[in-house]
Order: sequence, then structure tokens, then C-alpha cells
Amino acid sequence: MGQARATVSRDAVDVVNGEGRGRIVLACDHASNFVPAQYGTLGLDAAEFQRHIAWDPGALPVARHMADLLDAPLVASRISRLVIDCNRPADAPDLIPEVSETTVVPGNRGLDAGECARRIALAHQPFHAAIDELLDRRSRAGLESWLVTVHSFTPVYKGVARPWEIGIIHDEDERLAAPFIDGLRAVSALNVGVNEPYSPADRVYYTLERHARPRGMPCAMIEIRNDEIKEEVQQRKWAERLGVILRDVALAGEEALAQRRIRHA
Repeated sequence: MGQARATVSRDAVDVVNGEGRGRIVLACDHASNFVPAQYGTLGLDAAEFQRHIAWDPGALPVARHMADLLDAPLVASRISRLVIDCNRPADAPDLIPEVSETTVVPGNRGLDAGECARRIALAHQPFHAAIDELLDRRSRAGLESWLVTVHSFTPVYKGVARPWEIGIIHDEDERLAAPFIDGLRAVSALNVGVNEPYSPADRVYYTLERHARPRGMPCAMIEIRNDEIKEEVQQRKWAERLGVILRDVALAGEEALAQRRIRHA
């Protein structure tokens, strides 16, 4: 991990409130629709970069407000998922998508191994190195860390409507996800998806698998339907709602989480 820290590029990643001392650590894998100049428009019209194929609209403002409320560090990618998807393993077939949803990305067609390696070095490696650096530093300081990633999803995907306002994604370890879901369900008007609209089986859990699982830390992935967080007032409302629940869970501490059912040994 020491070598990884040396690769962190501040052009590729933002670390917000890095000295925050709250238990929650936030990451936003798809925070930006920015494409570095050397890639032009990847052969796409400008309007495509406002769509979900390029980023997770609204996710970063929500994550920033949550960081303020929870005194939480936040690590956010500054490069569009169309250049490289930081929430995929390096050998994933959609690491650099040739087709995103139903949109062909001409600038991603037929890339050789050298170009794939350059994109990994440009954005993927620095993003994950920044998370490693932050979590290692907090561990040395004796700070407990629970990792939460913040995403948004489209109301309609390939013609199919999605009814959930929010989804919480988790694997076998439900320590953080279970009380988080309970807290959301207490807001009776919400339709909460559990491993919806995605699950770890969809290969969307990489950041948590890479950083939380090896460290044995509680973790969860948040997916908010992006029509719920278009405007700043909506973003603040969701950040406050999520922040209150996570604050209460975090205040209860590791001992309370340990009493939750954990299905894996």
C-alpha cells in the first residue's frame, strides 16, 4: 500500500475533509463527467455527458453534504466513468465501456493493452490509492472506519421503470446495511430497494470489496434515484435524511453492529 500512495494524482481524485474524525468514510466513484482533453469527446455529442452513462448525477453534492454532517472524509473521482470506471476491477469487461447502456462509445472501441494501462494509471489507480492512503492513516491514528459509497441511478433503464427512491446494496456482511435499511424503512413513504436496482452480483461492489472486505470493516453502498436529487434542495434533504440515520448507527458503535446477524464466518 505504501507504493500505491505514491501514485495518488490530485488531478484524478478529490479528498474532501480528509482529517474528518467521524466513523463514516465516504467514497463517490462516479462523481464527475469530466473527460481529459486528450480524449476529446470520445466521439459522443456533448449532451451525452449529462446522462448517467457519463457519471452519477447528484451523487457528489449529496456526498459532500453528508461529509459536512458526519465529519466524514470523502474520496471522489474527478474523471468520467466513460474514460474508465473506478468501481470495476481492472479485468472487468466494462472497465472501459465500448457500449454504455445502449450508447456506443466510439473513443473506447478497440483499445490496446497499452491504452488500457494508461487509463488505469490516469484515474483508477489514483482513486483507489487515495482510499487506501486515507484508511491506512486513520487506522494508524486509532480511528474506526466504516466505508459507504454514494451513487445515483436512472429512473428508467433500458425501458424498464425503477420504483425505488433509494437502494442499499450489501453482500453477506449486513452489519451496517441492516440498521441503515431499518432506518430508511422507518420513513414510511420511501420505497427502499434491498440489493436493488443492483446487487454485488452485477459487479458494482468493487470499491467496497477492495477496501472494506480485506479490512473487515462495516460497509454499504447507497443508490439514490437521480430524479430525487436534481436540485440543491433535494440533495440537501437526502443528505440530511441519510446523515441522521448513519449518525445514529455510528453512535451506537461497533458493539451494536456486532450483535447483528452476519451470515459469513
